[in-house]
Amino acid sequence: QVQLVESGGGLVQAGGSLRLSCAASGRTVSTLGMGWFRQAPGKVRQFVAGISASNSVTRYIDPVKGRFTISRDNAKNTVYLQMNSLKPEDTAVYYCAADPSGTSRLNTPNYWGQGTQVTVSS
Repeated sequence: QVQLVESGGGLVQAGGSLRLSCAASGRTVSTLGMGWFRQAPGKVRQFVAGISASNSVTRYIDPVKGRFTISRDNAKNTVYLQMNSLKPEDTAVYYCAADPSGTSRLNTPNYWGQGTQVTVSS
């Protein structure tokens, strides 16, 4: 069983930065496809960024390309999402997810964290 615990959310002004962390236990993150999803009020949960298990291929949705960076620290068994140049439309609950298939697409994320709120004020 994989457990994921997110941290690092908060309130930031537009243009600011935040770094989200996802600490994993039960399995090493280097063997999992790891990623981040977000869900804004009244909207469906959407994939934001992912990193593959084997060769650390990364994938992003277009609205965050060039602003967000996903990375992995195998020694700490932790995945990060560095978010720069934040915009009000980035406001959402951000969830860490793990996919045993190892893909960066996270088509079958079997494991989820509890979520962390990110609020970007204009």
